[in-house]
Amino acid sequence: MRAIWKGAVSFGLVSIGVKLYSATEEKDIRFHQVHREDGGRIRYKRTCSVCGEEVTYDDIAKGYDIGGGEMVILTDEDFADLPLTSSRAIDVLEFVPADQVDPILYNKAYFLEPEGTATKPYVLLRDALLDSERVAIVKVALRQREQLATLRVREGVLLLNTMLWPDEIRTADFGFLDEDLKVRPPELAMASSLIDSMTGEFEPDVFTDDYRAALQEVIDAKVEGREVVQPEEVEEAPAAAVDLMAALKASVDRARAARGEQPARGGGGEPTPISAARSAKKAAEKKAAKAPAKKAPTKKTAEKKTAAAKAEPAKKAAKKTAAKKTEPAKKTAARKTAPRKTA
Repeated sequence: MRAIWKGAVSFGLVSIGVKLYSATEEKDIRFHQVHREDGGRIRYKRTCSVCGEEVTYDDIAKGYDIGGGEMVILTDEDFADLPLTSSRAIDVLEFVPADQVDPILYNKAYFLEPEGTATKPYVLLRDALLDSERVAIVKVALRQREQLATLRVREGVLLLNTMLWPDEIRTADFGFLDEDLKVRPPELAMASSLIDSMTGEFEPDVFTDDYRAALQEVIDAKVEGREVVQPEEVEEAPAAAVDLMAALKASVDRARAARGEQPARGGGGEPTPISAARSAKKAAEKKAAKAPAKKAPTKKTAEKKTAAAKAEPAKKAAKKTAAKKTEPAKKTAARKTAPRKTA
């Protein structure tokens, strides 16, 4: 790697000499614009729109358009007078917890390497950052522009992340944010089940740029004079319109299948909160359907029961009266039929 900047980290009264290296690189395949007929490179001339003459780099200045066709021209001398106090220094302003820095603010990343005898203070700052579990908020001037940045530790090396200024972050102003949308608990539970079924450990090396690999294959084939036979892509039929719950359920089943697990319903898979509730409801409905239904009493049946209930005391009273009347007769008949004793 080639150092793109040299300076010092100002940490209190300690100054740490460092070299700055770009920590990332783009892997995009770059092309030149060429003439289709003979492959000749297309060149662009820097011409003035006023006089039409070709302009060299030495005669080019920076202009700020103030509107109405007027332009303010700034020269190198104008930029040299700007108050860039941190032109060759990385000034540590404060230390904050890493989770307080919104990732949207991060811009570019650079490695810092200690220079000369600065290794010991470099390691001291690195270890202090690790122990405190904080990041340093710093200011640095790169390419004639002052930037806010953070210093943190990555794999034993200090990493400088330049940041956007807060006023460079746009406000998300969308109409749906003012709508009163309610998410039903079953939908939220099913979405949570989908997240659980797709949860894993982040391993960046697993992901690849398939488009770049295919494009490189096309270029290699052109160089070798062979044709690239791409497999025909099978167009999927447009999916029928389904409701949100059905789409979430299908997504959960597909995620489980991709992991080699059983689907959420059927096949012995672990039930989700929604599927369990639905199963319980269906079981209750089946049980109710199997139970014999009791017939409601008709009007005539009710009248018969009422009449029978009223006649029951009268019947019991009649039985008692008849029993009392027949009792003396039974005793008299028993006396007459009994044999008399002889002396």
